[in-house]
Amino acid sequence: MSSLPLAVRDSTTMLRRNLLHARRYPSMTLNLLLTPVMLLLLFVYVFGEVMSAGIGDGGADRSDYIAYLIPGILLMTIGGTTIGTAVSVSMDMTEGIVARFRTMAVSRGSVLIGHVVGSVLQCVASVVLVGAVGVAIGFRSTDATALEWLAALGLLVLFSLALTWIAVGMGLSGPNPEAASNNAVPLIFLPLVSSAFVPVDAMPGWFQPVAEYQPFTPAIETLRGLLLGSEIGHNGWLAVAWCLVLVVLGYFWSRSLFGRDPR
Repeated sequence: MSSLPLAVRDSTTMLRRNLLHARRYPSMTLNLLLTPVMLLLLFVYVFGEVMSAGIGDGGADRSDYIAYLIPGILLMTIGGTTIGTAVSVSMDMTEGIVARFRTMAVSRGSVLIGHVVGSVLQCVASVVLVGAVGVAIGFRSTDATALEWLAALGLLVLFSLALTWIAVGMGLSGPNPEAASNNAVPLIFLPLVSSAFVPVDAMPGWFQPVAEYQPFTPAIETLRGLLLGSEIGHNGWLAVAWCLVLVVLGYFWSRSLFGRDPR
């Protein structure tokens, strides 16, 4: 059998292993899922009336703020889910299973591919769940066409892939799972300083460039444009560019770290 079918077979095996691991130890996934759900409910039902005053011309109500908030929460969900990937990769590296794989006739790249594909699938499932909560509390996207929904899904998958590769690198660089979890904190922090909760224009002038040109804001604004019909402008290509850059950087960073001598 040639090397490509072997690599595909081994990657499929590693993917199955990671999905089974996530199913048998659901506490981490539930904890990561609860954070965006609780933030969604907090900002809608506690801060919703106040925060909606900053949307548009100040005449928005809570339902308008729900529509504004959901795209940011979906991207934050992806960031939170990939933290679990960093921890899982670090656990594999520190508990000896990867050293065992290195002695077996297993494609070296399949270990990372299994983590990446498994994480992207978990991100998509998490987004669907959080999106369902959003629909339950009043989110609607009646003007979006089927093509726009497909483009939104494609952006979410691409963003998941980008953050997953970065999270894999963070997991490989951490000496233990706790350190890997701390390394991945920016994946939760960055959405908080983006346009997820308030418009960039409402932020202090010196801080607006930081919020506008980090990875999350262009993706959030593109998602809003696709689902809610707002202006996308330059955010579309900027979001895709950020995703591609992060995928390339994360891939080569992870491959370099994984090629080092085992711990």
